[in-house]
Amino acid sequence: MTTEPSAPSLPREPLGDPHLRRLIVGQGLAAVVDALFLVWLTLYVLELSEPGIATGLVLVAVALPRAALLLPAGVLVDRIGPARVTAGASWLRVAVLLALGALVTFTSPSVTTVALLAGTLGAADAAYFPAALAMLPAVVPTEKLSRANALVQGAESGGDLVGPAVAAGAIAAVGFEATLGGITAMAAVAAVALSTLVRVVRRGEGAKDAAGADAADGERLSSARALGAGLRYAWHAPVVRGMLAAVALINIAVVGPVLVGGAVLADQRLGGAGSLGVVLSGFGVGSLAGSLMAGWRPPARRGWTVVGGVAAIGAGTAGLAAVGHVVAATAVASLVGLGSAFLGVVIVATLQERVPGHLLGRVLSLVVLATVAFDPFSYVIAGLLLPYGTTTLFLVCGSTVLACAGLVAASPAIRSLR
Repeated sequence: MTTEPSAPSLPREPLGDPHLRRLIVGQGLAAVVDALFLVWLTLYVLELSEPGIATGLVLVAVALPRAALLLPAGVLVDRIGPARVTAGASWLRVAVLLALGALVTFTSPSVTTVALLAGTLGAADAAYFPAALAMLPAVVPTEKLSRANALVQGAESGGDLVGPAVAAGAIAAVGFEATLGGITAMAAVAAVALSTLVRVVRRGEGAKDAAGADAADGERLSSARALGAGLRYAWHAPVVRGMLAAVALINIAVVGPVLVGGAVLADQRLGGAGSLGVVLSGFGVGSLAGSLMAGWRPPARRGWTVVGGVAAIGAGTAGLAAVGHVVAATAVASLVGLGSAFLGVVIVATLQERVPGHLLGRVLSLVVLATVAFDPFSYVIAGLLLPYGTTTLFLVCGSTVLACAGLVAASPAIRSLR
């Protein structure tokens, strides 16, 4: 008696793929390391010096190299491959953390020394962020990108949510040295997980189409020309241009008002500055939920989903003008977080699918730049509007984002996205 051969068992979607599991572990741990280290760094600098300009200067030392090197890093990603850049940046992060740990344990470092090492970490981040985003399409099939992005960004949102509380609690329990040792160990595990994917991605790069390879070879003549080619592509592609503009405007109009204006709102209406932590936790929970929702049920009409996500962020920001209780403020902040994360998954997955592979690192470096580079402008805008009251601040900024949703909806290229 013969039996029909059974069909090969398919891996559970999408976590049945061992490569994707390692990618999620590596990038999720890297996000936790970032969240933990930022809190550790802030508290350690406060321990070294009186509260004041020193803390701000050290944080600027992290932010400036990260913003300045993002676009050159995008060129590097396209030239030597996202997996190798991700692994290299991860191991550079481990090396800097080890050096900082040795200084903290055996010496009394100056604020300047800490700032220099923190700046090196900022440079590593500039290479890591676009490379990590560009690596995902090389690990998973195109049809699974939305779910894979949701899992990766969900892991990152979870790290952002629990990281600060864990870091502060660990410092209180075991001290700065042991806490930094734990952060370094997690960074090493993340680097190992991501390094195992270098061969996988290299095999995938062997199947790159000839046109893309020829274009990439032509751009090796000049880094400036390669960067210019990426900028020209982003400007002339309506979908890329529109999405980058939306991301940048949301960052300018939301980050400063939520953090700066939220602190004032908490003090004036919500029962004290301590309630700001509750509100920001609501934002984190909303972000986690938005990431998972975007992967669980990928939208059929992406264009209108982008419009809806921008509108939800604008409505939530404007809604903060009317809240008078911490529960209401937390619910509104959750809406903003949900819309932001959902929108982030859709935008990144869309670009990963549509941008030619030999330009992907440069385009994604622009996405990261639009996300992180405009924070100072956002804080300035919040400071300029705060004298007119938090109601005015949130209404103006929320209305600006809602107007952006209208402009996005007016773009035929974005409306037609599927």
